[in-house]
Amino acid sequence: MQSTSQFNQAQFNQAQSNQAQLDHARLRWMTLGASEPSADDGSEIIQGLSQTPKTLPCRYFYDDLGSALFEKICDLPEYYPTRTEQGLLETYAAEVAALTGSCELVELGSGSSRKTRLILDAYSQLDDHLQYCPIDVSAGILKITALDLLDQYPTLRLCGLAGTYEQALAKLPRTTPKNRMLIFLGSTLGNLNDAECHNFLDLIQTALQPGEFFLLGVDLQKPAAILEAAYNDAQGVTAAFNLNILTHLNRRFQGNFDLSKFEHWAFYRADAAAGLSQIEMHLRSLQAQTVSLEALNFEVALEAGETLRTEISRKFHLPTLTEMLENHAIAPLKTWTDPKSWFALLLCQRQCTPGVDCP
Repeated sequence: MQSTSQFNQAQFNQAQSNQAQLDHARLRWMTLGASEPSADDGSEIIQGLSQTPKTLPCRYFYDDLGSALFEKICDLPEYYPTRTEQGLLETYAAEVAALTGSCELVELGSGSSRKTRLILDAYSQLDDHLQYCPIDVSAGILKITALDLLDQYPTLRLCGLAGTYEQALAKLPRTTPKNRMLIFLGSTLGNLNDAECHNFLDLIQTALQPGEFFLLGVDLQKPAAILEAAYNDAQGVTAAFNLNILTHLNRRFQGNFDLSKFEHWAFYRADAAAGLSQIEMHLRSLQAQTVSLEALNFEVALEAGETLRTEISRKFHLPTLTEMLENHAIAPLKTWTDPKSWFALLLCQRQCTPGVDCP
């Protein structure tokens, strides 16, 4: 069996050409939303490129090549989040399973599910017929991972959902009457600003019944030098990942972004008064230029030095995060951190909401 970090375009093409494999008896597959640009995602692009500063939605990182590049980022020596969170799961996954009991497992932004395998191993000790629902915007890596997991876990039942979090949580099927645990690893919560965080936690609150669980991994505040190194690796993989968003937009929206006219720029921004503690990734225009997205009938002018912000990655303060979760009826039951307190894993439980689902 090949390692999940060896995902590449050849594997994707093979999976695409062998569609019959997706008729696996233990696999259910749902594609949510069209592959062509919709009015909604087109308006999101136009809005971001029309404001100051200009932004692009970070979900467009994750076409199949972007997903493969992110897998490489996870193995870089500078990129501590993956190995630190993986270490926490290696140590505490069995304890998480013991605290929740047998659950249907639903993962948001599953990618290769490399860390989730530690969770699946732990829950396999409780349940011979696990139910796992991975959700990802990249159908390519989701298909490859689904088939790999079904091979690795002979009794696993899997429901793959290809789409955004919003689409998937709205369509999420209940395959069993047992408890559910939503899994959100990799500090992906940090890619959302305050308003987006609250909207996302509203979705989580709705998707869970009182008593069900939410497993959350978050990156914590630390010195700027450590953070900036993690997003400016010596091999240039993060830069390639950042620039690939333009390739994705060119293909999806018939654009003419010239990657040679942009450079990767990532830095740490801290502002205690504004409550900011975040890495920002930008693409900086190397010259004055005009770019068009023909499918959207849209054109944008960029000055030399002007940037497109492609991602924020917020770094969390645990007491503030706990308060935010509790405001959405999601109470942390137990929190684990690594010895350096660089990363945290929180097991939370959905509480009842007075006047809504409380007796």
